[in-house]
Amino acid sequence: MPHSRSSSLTTLMAPIATMCQRLGTPGSHLALVDEVLGAALRPEAAHVFTTLLGEQARAAARAADAQLARNEPLSMLAGLPVTVKDLFDLAGRTTLAGSVARVGAPAATTDAVAVSRLRAAGAAIIGLTNMSEFAFTGAGLNPHHGTPRNPCDTEVARIPGGSSSGAAVSVALGLAVAGLGSDTGGSIRIPAALCGLVGFKNTQRRTPLQGAFPLSFTLDTVCAMTRTVQDCLLMDAVLSGQPLAIKPRTVAGMRLALPQTLVLNNMAPQVAAAFTRALDRLSAAGARIVPVPLKELAEIADINSPASFAAIEAFAVHRELLRSQRQLLDPRVAMRIAGGEHVSAADYIVMCQRRRNWIERVEHGLRDFDAIICPTVPVVAPVLAELLHNDSAFFHANALLLRNPSTINFLDGCAFSLPCQAEGELPVGLMLAAPAGHDAELATIALAVQNLLATK
Repeated sequence: MPHSRSSSLTTLMAPIATMCQRLGTPGSHLALVDEVLGAALRPEAAHVFTTLLGEQARAAARAADAQLARNEPLSMLAGLPVTVKDLFDLAGRTTLAGSVARVGAPAATTDAVAVSRLRAAGAAIIGLTNMSEFAFTGAGLNPHHGTPRNPCDTEVARIPGGSSSGAAVSVALGLAVAGLGSDTGGSIRIPAALCGLVGFKNTQRRTPLQGAFPLSFTLDTVCAMTRTVQDCLLMDAVLSGQPLAIKPRTVAGMRLALPQTLVLNNMAPQVAAAFTRALDRLSAAGARIVPVPLKELAEIADINSPASFAAIEAFAVHRELLRSQRQLLDPRVAMRIAGGEHVSAADYIVMCQRRRNWIERVEHGLRDFDAIICPTVPVVAPVLAELLHNDSAFFHANALLLRNPSTINFLDGCAFSLPCQAEGELPVGLMLAAPAGHDAELATIALAVQNLLATK
């Protein structure tokens, strides 16, 4: 049975370049922001935002309109609606990170670096978006603030993916041109894949983490999701302050490594069909898809022992909260954080050393390839009701969602998730990934693949 994205809000927004062309008269930015703020209160947008920032957004829109009136050049983001995941500091506000346990914590004294750079670019920050508590699950459920419904299916309520759940739905609904989020094990790419968007997880060191509430110091990455690769690159340029040098190329001649370990396991039929169609189109266009064992992927679980980097480092952040106010936390999140409690410093140091060795070996094995290609996640968006009260179903789905994208965080690499489903199908993500520092080359590949998949 075909599924369609809700159409009542999506006409508000288009790719950024198109929006810049549309908003060519004074007053047009403010009119758009007012329309978006009204749409954010509709039932379709329930649980997307934890806070709306109407006056701040209107002020940015007025500033863009004033520049237009003076015939001054505008930055690409000036006056355009953007959303911010509720783990980034905003001066004067307590950063909740999806948790009620942080209510009453001291307010931030300055904006996060990512937020300040968006403001400097003139973006109209519409609001703070909902998320998995402390960014520690991939499904996007939040028992405190509710779970935003994935707009991809008008008949069945499905999860949005997480942890950047509200960020994804804000873009998918047409309430923003981009959603600022974070990616520790897939928190940008998972919701992008499930909601039919583009997500770009850059190399971690490209974007400053200052002012982003931490989950894992080792793995956290500041990044965004949008409708197109081009828009992700625009956001990355603003957030990093270092635009990538893109050299256009075609798909013909690309060498893409298709791992045979782990990432193709347990694919749902819809994902397998969409992924196979994408591979066939790439091959027909001249790309060489090369199956590679990449057996190192099977080592990750052993290296992540006795607990994952995220669990160990999250426990370091939250140990006092877990001791004194555990009853206020999502029990599923608390359980995952507690997994890092009994790991010794010696164990942690060994894990770090083993990961460095693993990265060197994987990078060596990929040296002759332009990128890795695989499904972003092996399933389409699960039904929300099936995960709400069933821990077994939740943790099974959560592990599947995190499995593929988290390998790239472990590699300290960069990755795009691109939609590859056919019209009328539930969204399916195609992941393209590369080792650290290859962001520009990967972006070139992602642009070419996006263009190929968009052709009829």
